[in-house]
Amino acid sequence: MSEKPINDLSPVVIALALLIIGAEAVFQLANAGLVGGPRGVGWRMEGIGMFGYSPAVLERVLVQHDFSPDILWRFVTYPFINVEIVQAAFCAALTLALGKFTSEYFGGLKVLAIYFMTAIVGAVIYGLLVEGNAPLLGGFTPVYGLIGAYTYVLWLRLGQAGENQLRAFQLIGFLLALQLLFGLIFGGGQSWIAELSGFAAGLALAIPLAPGGWALLLHRLRERS
Repeated sequence: MSEKPINDLSPVVIALALLIIGAEAVFQLANAGLVGGPRGVGWRMEGIGMFGYSPAVLERVLVQHDFSPDILWRFVTYPFINVEIVQAAFCAALTLALGKFTSEYFGGLKVLAIYFMTAIVGAVIYGLLVEGNAPLLGGFTPVYGLIGAYTYVLWLRLGQAGENQLRAFQLIGFLLALQLLFGLIFGGGQSWIAELSGFAAGLALAIPLAPGGWALLLHRLRERS
C-alpha cells in the first residue's frame, strides 16, 4: 500500500507553511534581480514596513486608538515576514511538523486559531515589555504556540499511560536552553519574550480547544488526586 502524499497534512498547515515560503521566495527572487527590477532589492524592507510588528504598533493602538487595518493586520502578518532565508526555512519546517502533530488531535481550524491567537498574544506581551522599537518578525512566536498546544497533548497522553507527565515539558525546556546558548554565543534580542508568551498562550488555549475541554482536564486532575 502506497503512502499518501506529505503524510496527510492538514490543508490549513500547508497553507501556513506556503505563506512563509512564498513570502521568502519573493524576497529572494527580488534580491537576485529576477522580479521587481531595481526596486526589488528593497522589497524585504518594504514588507517589514507594511506587515512587520514592533512595540510602536501597540502604542499606536493603545495610545492613539488607531484601529486602522494597516495597523491591526501587523499582529497576524509579522509571522510571515522573516529577516533571512534560514529563519524562514526553520519556521516553515517547524510549522509543518508541529502543525501535523497538533492538527491530528485538534483539527485544522483549531490549529489555525491557536497559530494566530498565540501570534497576537506574543506580539502584545512583546509590545508591553520591550523598550525601544526593535521589530518582532518571523514565525517563531506562533510556532512556540503550537509547541504549547502539543505539550498539553503530550501531558494528557502521558497521564493516560501512567507515566511522568513532566516529560511533556522536555521539548520546550530543550528549545529554551538551545536559544539561551545561541544568545550567549551570537548575541540575542528580546524575541524570546514573545516566544515564551506564545508557548504559554498555546498551552492555555489547548485546554478549552481540546476534545473534552475543561471537563477532560478536571477528570485527569481528579485521577491523580
